[in-house]
Amino acid sequence: MTETGKRRVETKPGRDTRWNRLLYGFFRQLVSNSLRIYTRGTVEGKEHLPDGSFVLAPVHRSYIDTPISSWVQLRRLRYLGKDTMWKHEWLGKLFTAMGAIPVHRGSIDREALKRCLHALETGQPVVLFPEGERKDGPIVHPLLDGAAFLAAKAGVPLVPVGIGGSDRAMPRGAKFVYPHRVHVIIGEPFMVDTNGRGRATREQLGVATERLHSEIQRLYDAAQARVS
Repeated sequence: MTETGKRRVETKPGRDTRWNRLLYGFFRQLVSNSLRIYTRGTVEGKEHLPDGSFVLAPVHRSYIDTPISSWVQLRRLRYLGKDTMWKHEWLGKLFTAMGAIPVHRGSIDREALKRCLHALETGQPVVLFPEGERKDGPIVHPLLDGAAFLAAKAGVPLVPVGIGGSDRAMPRGAKFVYPHRVHVIIGEPFMVDTNGRGRATREQLGVATERLHSEIQRLYDAAQARVS
C-alpha cells in the first residue's frame, strides 16, 4: 500500500461503476470540453482506437495534456497521478472516482501496477505518459518502458498520440491557459511482441518502446505543424 508520509492514500480500485462514469462524464464536460472550446481543440485519427481496453501513450508537454487526452473518446479513461494528490481524503476519493490511480514516484509501485492491470482487464483504457514527467522541447525524450510493459502484461494494444500546441496553451510556469490552438493526432495501435508467451522479454520491451518513441515523435511533429 502506497503511503505519503504517515498518511495512507486512497487505495480503493476505482471500479468503472455507474456513479464513477457519471462523475467522470460531468467533470469531462465541465473541464475537458470547456478546454477544447477555449483552445479550438481538434482530434484526428479516432478511427484507430480499439474497441476494448488499450494503453494510450501521449507526448507530455503541459499540465493540460491530461484533460486533453480525454478528448479521444467519451469512455472513462484511467490516469496515473502523483500519490501526493491523495493527501486529503475527500480529494483522494474524488480523484479515484474520476479514474485516477495514485502512483508513488521514485520506486516501483506494485499497487499502482495492479490497479492499471485490473482496469485493462475489465475493459478500461489507461493513459500513461511514457516520457514520465512533463518535458520540454520539440524532441521526444527517451521513453520509460512502463507503457510497453503494461500493454504486454495485459495483452492490449499500445496507442501512440501526438499533442500539438499544449506547450503554448499552458507553458511551464504559466498560471492560466492561453487560447492557443491544440491539435491531437491518434496513431495506429500495435501489440508488443511476446512470441505468444504472454510475457515480453527485456529485448522485446526495448523494441516496442523504440517503435513507440518513433511513432510519438512523428505524430508530435505532425500535430505541432497543424498549430504553428
